[in-house]
Amino acid sequence: MTAHPWLAALKVYIHPRVVGMLFLGFSAGLPLLLVLGTLSFWLSEAGIARATIGHLSWVGLAYGFKFLWSPLVDRLTLPLLTRTLGKRRAWLLLSQVCIAAALLGMANTDPVMNLTHTVYFALAVAFASATQDIALDAYRIEAVETEKQGAMAATYQAGYRIAMITAGAGALWIAAAVDPSEATYDFRPWQVAYTVMAALMGVGMLTTLIIREPAHATPLPRIAEQGFGAWLATSFVQPFVDFFARYRWQALLLLALIAVYRISDVVMGVMSNPFYQELGFTKSEVATVSKVYGVIMTITGAALGGLLVMRVGVMRTLMLGALLSAATNLLFVWLAGRGHDVSALVFTVSADNLSAGIASSAFVAYLSSLVNQAYSATQYALFTSVMLLLPKFIAGFSGEFVDAFGWASFFTSTAALGIPVLVLVWLAGRKPPAG
Repeated sequence: MTAHPWLAALKVYIHPRVVGMLFLGFSAGLPLLLVLGTLSFWLSEAGIARATIGHLSWVGLAYGFKFLWSPLVDRLTLPLLTRTLGKRRAWLLLSQVCIAAALLGMANTDPVMNLTHTVYFALAVAFASATQDIALDAYRIEAVETEKQGAMAATYQAGYRIAMITAGAGALWIAAAVDPSEATYDFRPWQVAYTVMAALMGVGMLTTLIIREPAHATPLPRIAEQGFGAWLATSFVQPFVDFFARYRWQALLLLALIAVYRISDVVMGVMSNPFYQELGFTKSEVATVSKVYGVIMTITGAALGGLLVMRVGVMRTLMLGALLSAATNLLFVWLAGRGHDVSALVFTVSADNLSAGIASSAFVAYLSSLVNQAYSATQYALFTSVMLLLPKFIAGFSGEFVDAFGWASFFTSTAALGIPVLVLVWLAGRKPPAG
């Protein structure tokens, strides 16, 4: 008896490589909120100005510029580590150790006493985390065939979002448990929370030591063998030339779509925690609703998105994700009018995160389909850098926008940013890429 097509599709989620991405996704997701969302809550509680918090979100631009050093991750061997672990795992382990060290630095720096040091350590976390992403994306692309990329993206997103529960809700719960009084700011609770988060990077390190290198192996050109000029051309120039050679004029359309696809969510996300705090939600309420219910809904959306990619295709799922991501931002306008209403917060956050999960799975699968595996780390880093640069730059002014126009106008504007995305998805879908 033939299994139902949807049941057959679900079997992809027990593939060993697909299961392994759950733990690697956790390692990738843990640092992000600790330099963005959770940090913004910490800074808001510490009395740092809204405009300053918005500007400090530019720390996240490290993820947007990772294409600059992605060729090094793709091609450069690390003494001892590469020979022992392989190309991808060597860079993964190095970056994970650096993330843990920088998180410990944040844990021992009070932003009220020395905000500059907090920013420096946050930048170090973001840089090391972006480096981990480069190696991890290359591993994911090389580990399985194209038809399993949607499932790989879904389990990656699941692990990523579990880590975001940990770095969001977990950090807030730890801080709340240690905090003698939420009425006044105390550095000690945040110190404990960030120390625990640094220790949890051990999950990523252990996973990296357990997994195997992908069977696919791109030869590593060495400077001594090629000469520095030829090595530089092969490592830095050729990956970008290859992309434009394969897609020609369509490359500009594809890059435009990549640049704006997540703009609604990224711009809105910077101010979400200050918004919750100003509405009167406590650390525990935000942890429970935003960081648990919301993340569970994101995982659900990611799994649904992975199935939709397999059943109806990438472009249709991409369009659905773009439409839902923009539309659900309008729910925050409604929440702003409701005030301190936990039920309204649950509904708004759940709907927003479900749509984000669908969009993320579709987008990761789409980006993976554009990559030439000969340059997987470099080209995927280019795509994700393009994806983040414009949204994160605009997000840096979000605090000033809220100061000038208010919360309702801010969330309405972030929804409107999704309109060009729908047009670009439609244009990209009219003629599939020729690569």
